[in-house]
Amino acid sequence: MIDLIGKSSIGDYMVVATGASSRQVVALADSVVKALKEYGLTGILPEGMAQGDWVLIDAGDVIVHLFRPEVRHFYGLEKMWQAELGEEEAPAERPKRSRR
Repeated sequence: MIDLIGKSSIGDYMVVATGASSRQVVALADSVVKALKEYGLTGILPEGMAQGDWVLIDAGDVIVHLFRPEVRHFYGLEKMWQAELGEEEAPAERPKRSRR
């Protein structure tokens, strides 16, 4: 979870999570949308469900991003928002290649 308070007007918090596959990302998104509707939020339209690489759910003050691992690493939202994550929360980094 990334605290956006004082950093952006798009919301107060951003949740970033990873699914192991496109199918799992879509299943997670379905579950989040269902829970938000049960909570009483309406008009939630997730984006990216057809592909399942990156699903965005705008829940008002909370923005949810669900990624496949490679896509999460490529976009690096945590770095963009300068989030400080512990090792258990940060996506695994690719090994650095040495230049020859």
